[in-house]
Amino acid sequence: MKKLVLVFYFILGQLTAQENFALVIHGGAGTITRENLSPEMEKAYQEKLNEALQAGYKELADGKPAMDAVVKAIQVMEGSALFNSGIGAVFTHEGRNELDASIMDGKTLGAGAVAGVSHIKSPIEAARAVMEKSEHVLLAGKGAEEFAKLKGLDMVDSSYFYTDRRWKSLQRAIKRDSIELDHSEESPKKSSMNYSVPEDYKFGTVGCVALDMDGNLAAGTSTGGMTNKRWNRVGDSPIIGAGTYANNATCAVSATGHGEYFIRSVVAYDISALMDYKGLSLTEASEEVVLNKLVKLGGSGGVIAIDKGGNVAMPFNTKGMYRGYMKSNGEKLISIYKEVD
Repeated sequence: MKKLVLVFYFILGQLTAQENFALVIHGGAGTITRENLSPEMEKAYQEKLNEALQAGYKELADGKPAMDAVVKAIQVMEGSALFNSGIGAVFTHEGRNELDASIMDGKTLGAGAVAGVSHIKSPIEAARAVMEKSEHVLLAGKGAEEFAKLKGLDMVDSSYFYTDRRWKSLQRAIKRDSIELDHSEESPKKSSMNYSVPEDYKFGTVGCVALDMDGNLAAGTSTGGMTNKRWNRVGDSPIIGAGTYANNATCAVSATGHGEYFIRSVVAYDISALMDYKGLSLTEASEEVVLNKLVKLGGSGGVIAIDKGGNVAMPFNTKGMYRGYMKSNGEKLISIYKEVD
């Protein structure tokens, strides 16, 4: 009888552990308000966020690793012109698309990233290939593309990423001799780093963090960077510890914001470190970094994060952030504005 009871509690524990999985996504943060987003665009964003959530969540529900879920969710957003990643990526000063992405496995602390690529259809898939099929962490430019071809990844002509909206944004930025963080319809304001930060801007970077049935965490981020950027500028998205970080002992984080500040603040790792060294909760750590440390430095943006217990945090210091999560307990949220929709 005693053995039967022990077996029962063992099985119950296994089922409970397997039922605790979740996925969180973001599609960028910035000056996103009801006033500057039409009902039609709001619906389009909500539908695409839901599609990305469902795609990633299905991987988890089918018992697949968090890494698979992260890639699947991000690829949905890379394939949508609504975001600044993949199709719809912004243009550099020279009229090119230079895409960045990174991914990290919380179980092994393995990581991979690509920067400044223009012909890889799915940068997040390339980042995973770097992690799993090379001895490196970050590959850039032509070398990254040569590697992707060698590993059989889908390659495309640069025209694949083109959208009229992003091209027009570049022309406005060139005319004003400014660098836009994503897109602008208004006159820009000068920031302390000589970048133009328009009244109507958003960081269209996309990202995903996940906790799978085995208790493993993963994080990924993908972006097109800044409109009118020059000199092969690279932001935080492909930098492990800045835009992406995952560690089973603490949390998984994906960031979106003004990359230079996120790099200097080592945002993603700092959240993990605060949990590890100071014993802060996921919410406490992420809010300390995004709402306090970043603000004091002058940085704008937000993060999504999940811990080993399936707790979720999505703090941002801008007017809005495209975001959402799904949990195995039935909880689900898709939101855009500062106030929960």
